[in-house]
Amino acid sequence: MAGTVTGETDLAGSTTRTAATLADGRELIYFDRGAAPAGRDAVDRRPLEAAAPSSEVRLDPLTGAWVTVAAHRQVRTYHPPADQCPLCPSRDGRLSEIPASDYQVAVFENRFPSLAGHPDTHPVRPSLGDPLHATRPGAGRCEVVCFTADHDASFADLDEDRARLVLDAWTDRTAELSALGGVQQVYCFENRGAEIGVTLAHPHGQIYALPFTTPRTAHMIDRAARHRAATGRNLFEDLVAAERADGERVVLAGEHWTAFVPFAPRWPYEVHLHPHRRVPDLTRLDEAEREELPGIYLELLRRFDRLFGDGERRVPAPYISAWHQAPVVGGDELGLHLELFTVRRTADKLKYLAGTESGMEAFMNDVAPEDAARRLREVASTTGGEQR
Repeated sequence: MAGTVTGETDLAGSTTRTAATLADGRELIYFDRGAAPAGRDAVDRRPLEAAAPSSEVRLDPLTGAWVTVAAHRQVRTYHPPADQCPLCPSRDGRLSEIPASDYQVAVFENRFPSLAGHPDTHPVRPSLGDPLHATRPGAGRCEVVCFTADHDASFADLDEDRARLVLDAWTDRTAELSALGGVQQVYCFENRGAEIGVTLAHPHGQIYALPFTTPRTAHMIDRAARHRAATGRNLFEDLVAAERADGERVVLAGEHWTAFVPFAPRWPYEVHLHPHRRVPDLTRLDEAEREELPGIYLELLRRFDRLFGDGERRVPAPYISAWHQAPVVGGDELGLHLELFTVRRTADKLKYLAGTESGMEAFMNDVAPEDAARRLREVASTTGGEQR
């Protein structure tokens, strides 16, 4: 079965969105600045058969958290050679997940998804009658976001225009995935580095459309509700105002965004990036906030890469970059923000989760947050944003 090209749409900010279908029926979307270049009509000619969704989510009766069981992912692609990377463009007779010979930003449905399908048509049926063994279909969607066609680059190597294009893609996908039946939360994130467990070296992130609200988000919403009941104010608004006023843990501040090390971080170097105006998700940012974000975000990533380097020399830091967005329903008190952290604690040491952390979720940090913030200010580039 061959894939097809299904249409082209102009988005705000001179971004063009071109949708296509891969050989096994999965959706592929190209995002381009300006008009779509030639080659977006390339067809996926691989002999792929459509995969049927098969995962399920099971409720942990002790914590109330949903756990996804997706046994089919054991056969997913694992550390392929660079010349067999499935995220590079299709070139020189080698066919990949992206039929075009080049691209700017590409998003496609994961070939080995943890979540897939619609709850009404999923082969796994819900079983909620037994409170100790509750299950639901693993419905939802998992997408891969390729930031660049350059296999050897990273997000920090992008320029601001390309980073803005990625933001446009995140925003487009948040809006579309939030409207899918059964989806409760959309999560955009990037894992970078083998130390994190990344199995594909090509610069990319992922987007999960989840059929439940994640435990961390649920905890935040609960804390925000308690704060509202006690003070009559919003927790996220108060938090950003307090960190900006104190300044000791502020790493980088612009007109619309502030990045700071949290007062009680879980990780050696952890930064939270908040817009000054609280919004629930990426779709609600205004143009001024969108315009400033790429420069702020790129500077943060480059500082992480300079943490363990020598002066201006960048040493790629393994990190997780996670956008926290409000659930589709029930997250009115939550504020959109990014949580960026590395598992590296010194140039030659990683932070592994200890028994207290893996077993009890009681984190213990070897780096004082004030020291981490000071170090992240010290490694600023000469073109970085305003520092507090």
